[in-house]
Amino acid sequence: MAARSRARAPRPRHPMPPDVREALRRRDLMAAYTRRPPYQQNDYLGWITRAKKPETREKRLAQMLDELAGGDRYMNMPYRART
Repeated sequence: MAARSRARAPRPRHPMPPDVREALRRRDLMAAYTRRPPYQQNDYLGWITRAKKPETREKRLAQMLDELAGGDRYMNMPYRART
């Protein structure tokens, strides 16, 4: 019996909100953001935009910016860029 392949539905792509773009620009982190794999970029944006309260959104945005600045974290997990 042949094994069935399980095709996964594509993940929704999250557009970058203007305030996130501006925060990346202000902190000079756009290059660090674009060096991350596309799935990480998308995960960050989805996570930030799903926040229900403004203070939660700000906290998540700050975490993303800090992780990009440090370069060794992704969603509060260790991260090492591939070279």
